[in-house]
Amino acid sequence: MKLLLIKTSSIGDIVHTLPALTDAADAVRELDVDWVVEEAFAALPAWHPAVHRVIPVGFRRWRKRPLAGLASGALRRFRGELNRTHHDVVLDAQGLMKSAAIARLARGSRHGLDAASIREKPAALAYGHRHRVPTDLHAIDRLRRLFAGALDYPIPSGDPDYGMDRDRLPPSALDGDYLVALHGTQWVSKQWPVDRWRGLLKRAGDAGLTVALPALGAEEVARAAAIADGFDNAALLPPLDLPVIAGTLARATGVVAVDTGFAHLAAAFGTPCVTLYGPTSPLLTGTVGRNQAHVVSPARTGPMADRRHKDRPSATMAQLDEAEVWRALSTVLGDRGGAALATGSSAGAA
Repeated sequence: MKLLLIKTSSIGDIVHTLPALTDAADAVRELDVDWVVEEAFAALPAWHPAVHRVIPVGFRRWRKRPLAGLASGALRRFRGELNRTHHDVVLDAQGLMKSAAIARLARGSRHGLDAASIREKPAALAYGHRHRVPTDLHAIDRLRRLFAGALDYPIPSGDPDYGMDRDRLPPSALDGDYLVALHGTQWVSKQWPVDRWRGLLKRAGDAGLTVALPALGAEEVARAAAIADGFDNAALLPPLDLPVIAGTLARATGVVAVDTGFAHLAAAFGTPCVTLYGPTSPLLTGTVGRNQAHVVSPARTGPMADRRHKDRPSATMAQLDEAEVWRALSTVLGDRGGAALATGSSAGAA
């Protein structure tokens, strides 16, 4: 069976789709998958062995300069690449107007969520086959149900399997044992205060552990420098492309992250990770998998993200204490952390 899968962005949403793809590859004989994804994330789907071809789309770029996209023939070339193969099933797993437009351009039996289940209700009109999925489930469970309905197999009940092939990744940016501090996020309200990160670095330093600080863009670079200032165990990483970041996360001893797509990527590789939640909730879109822990602000209420003040620092994040985060990290690391984490815990608390 030839499947055209449309899930264009972002990193977390793409990662959430992987367990459903693993289910489908197990349930459908000779499944051959082409995946349409935003060009910035084109490397990610190829790490799943069921994906035969990745078809990049430049919607984000075209949105900024739509006439330039038309004049350059980029849209025409994309449509040609899309229709190079006739697909048995075209599955829009994004549920937005832009992804529904891609489904309309493709050749094949179109499937997607129905109007009661989809984020942008008019998008459901693009599909010949509409599937109802409860909206109060985690995104991973919703996608597993959608795939099962579209490809006609029983809804799986086992733990999610992301199916990621580490051998397809480049080496890590670091050698040896290290932690990764994922401090960067587009929501200002999700940022953990610099002094809390510094407290975590002190505990890691007392335990003899290096902490890698990746950064993308000038603002993140400045924050990483402020966190690392004065710490010999801090490793400031230069801007890295997505494959190298993935390789670094996949081979890390552990990760501490704010609510960001890279936290989901760490979860997909089974890297021990503690994710911090303040204005957002882990109930519907939190990290899922082996060795994952959530530290939720005591001020956090309800299952939905609070988008109202995303451009301002949030008191919910300030209430998350580094001692609690360190304890959660010690738990998910288990034997991997060994005596070093116990030492860091006692020294940091002194």
